[in-house]
Amino acid sequence: MTTASITPEQIDNQVRDLEATAVDRLATLVAEDSQVGHEAGALQRMADWYSEAGLDVERLAVDPNLLRERRGFSPPLTEYTPGRENVLGSHRVDTGNRRGRSLILNGHVDVVPPGPANLWTTPPFEPVVRDGRMYGRGAGDMKAGLIASLTALQALHELGVEPAAPLQLQTVIEEECTGNGALACVTAGHTADAAIIPEPFNRQLMIAQVGVMWARLTVSGRPSHVLDTGAGLNAIDAAHRLCQHLADRVEQWNGPEHRHPLWADHPHPLNFNLGRIEGGDWASTVACQAVADVRVGFFPGADLDAVRSEIHTTLERARAEDPELAGIEVEVTWRGFQAEGCTMDRDDPLMTHLTAIHEQVTGTPIVPLATTATTDARFFQLYGNTPVTCYGPEADAIHGLDESVSITSTMEVTAVLARFIADWCGLQPRRSETGAR
Repeated sequence: MTTASITPEQIDNQVRDLEATAVDRLATLVAEDSQVGHEAGALQRMADWYSEAGLDVERLAVDPNLLRERRGFSPPLTEYTPGRENVLGSHRVDTGNRRGRSLILNGHVDVVPPGPANLWTTPPFEPVVRDGRMYGRGAGDMKAGLIASLTALQALHELGVEPAAPLQLQTVIEEECTGNGALACVTAGHTADAAIIPEPFNRQLMIAQVGVMWARLTVSGRPSHVLDTGAGLNAIDAAHRLCQHLADRVEQWNGPEHRHPLWADHPHPLNFNLGRIEGGDWASTVACQAVADVRVGFFPGADLDAVRSEIHTTLERARAEDPELAGIEVEVTWRGFQAEGCTMDRDDPLMTHLTAIHEQVTGTPIVPLATTATTDARFFQLYGNTPVTCYGPEADAIHGLDESVSITSTMEVTAVLARFIADWCGLQPRRSETGAR
């Protein structure tokens, strides 16, 4: 079969033939508990599959000593121990034979904690398929996207062809807390003419994402016996009070005078979240200290130092003006996301080509998405001179209980990606796995 004879319909049919393989691989990957710091098993699975696909496999360490001074670096939550290296699978093309444009398909393997397992219908790391959906932590966010990228390339291989331009499949860590995995890829020079991240945005075309900042508030009060609570200052109560002041400040940023035009029609694009709190040391003692981990959203264009300054100012004003916070001390440290927002050029060839292929495959217009979350797209867009977007399957309850992903939408995204690779990179007859790569 010659490359000229490969039709979009043949690509679609081949993708359909690979559905059982894709579902089996997705189940295998979901069964790997890859919470932050424990990604090694899932990374090895991806490395094995990349090798089976004939890709050159590289392990790329995330070295904070190399990244710390780079724009986009976020203070990590844990150590970068052996086994946590990004896994890159590269299809290389001799310079003289290259005919198309280069492409990166990026995805993250880390997942957020599942919460109490007894609240799930089935255990979070024991994937099951019900009514056309796979359930399990990470099924949607975003292991289905990783499998879609791999299966898209496999479909082309099954048809006897391969990309005529460089293609790299990236499996990275820490998208859920720092993004330093993707930053390591960009810092190492892994850029391309375009990048796609199959995040679970229900086949929408991401055109913008907000900035996200994490902060830790260490709140100190004064202990006392509960027989005289008025003699103490309860740090847990104060932490909640301080968080309410921060939430009020973010609410002001949502106001029409501050609203970014891409979120003009969104009811509430910026969110504040108190994600974790602990404090106190005795049930009958007024809590002396509390630690709160919070998340603040902000619009693209906001300077990170300015956002941090506003957080500090809000907290200091609250301490000075709120009588319920009199005598309370608070220390702010920055850990986890220090992520700028960004916007994409809808007229870029990446966006127009992906839009056209989506509409050919699905028969429906693509929906633009200005998301209220952050993704690793910012590294390619802001620091890697690589046009990027997110386009992935439909998922439900990501970061929640009974997370699931639609298998039909995953295979539809796979078909779009396979067609996109063929169109963007061009095709050539597949070389033997023993040939020069």
